[in-house]
Amino acid sequence: MFRTLAFIIIPLLLAPTTANARNFIIVKTNQGFEKLHDAVAAIGNKNGIISIAPGIYRQCAVQEFGHIIYRAEKPGSVIFDGTICEGKAALVLRGLSASVEGIIFQNMHVADGNGAGIRLEHGDLAVDKSLFRDSEQGILTHNDPDATIRITRSTFRHLGRCDRGLDCAHSIYIGHYGALIVHNSRFEAGTGGHYIKSRANQVEISHNSFDDSAGKATNYMIDLPNGSNGLIADNIMVQGRDKHNYSAFITIAPEGQVRDSSSLVIRDNHASFVPGLARGSSFVANWSKDTPSLSGNRLAKGIKPTDAR
Repeated sequence: MFRTLAFIIIPLLLAPTTANARNFIIVKTNQGFEKLHDAVAAIGNKNGIISIAPGIYRQCAVQEFGHIIYRAEKPGSVIFDGTICEGKAALVLRGLSASVEGIIFQNMHVADGNGAGIRLEHGDLAVDKSLFRDSEQGILTHNDPDATIRITRSTFRHLGRCDRGLDCAHSIYIGHYGALIVHNSRFEAGTGGHYIKSRANQVEISHNSFDDSAGKATNYMIDLPNGSNGLIADNIMVQGRDKHNYSAFITIAPEGQVRDSSSLVIRDNHASFVPGLARGSSFVANWSKDTPSLSGNRLAKGIKPTDAR
């Protein structure tokens, strides 16, 4: 049984937001803007916090410079719904850093099948108390080997796809980043692809829940396609019935080993199937030449600890 995650956002019932010059306020200067992209432009290459009033916004923005915090005035009261910049995402981020706090992203779809709440192209990213749902991807990134992504207390629901002859989309897809940290977050009811796919050099994925019981044509819970070091610990994982690939919960280097994985530690996780489901699977499928450390993992009947390919 999954533990209760108190941070999961229960969105308020909101009417679509009308034009208001105080929708987006730069905290330091108290400047107000009707459009998010104008607030972002006003910060430019400096540091700033944008406080966002409650509402449903059919807007998007591109951050080119600076350090910006995007903060819902009340967590769960701000929804970005279906509007995409550059054919990519509601927030396209390529400044020095960005933080996203208490915001809901939903209904992101584009022609190439990679519509996301956040497209990160450069810099550090922190996401906290946010919800990504009913889209092709939650977070999709480019490459920045010197940067870190930190995701905490957030939920990823009804995300991913593998259709139309296009490459799959995933709840989270991280490129060649320095580090990915995912703590105390929930992944559920995926609609294709993996829940976490990461090419980051270092990962720390801990105290999360992966509830695939209502998933549709999903694949792995955690895919490290080129290998990785770090820690995967204290996660709860339930594999559902409707799988595109049920052969493993976690994979290491299925697309060829690029990262050293000899220091990867996988411990104290709990993996099972939905009640009444009898099948075979591997907890860790390892295509790399390295041997990660596995200890303390509680595996249901039918789940092998590891499968070296």
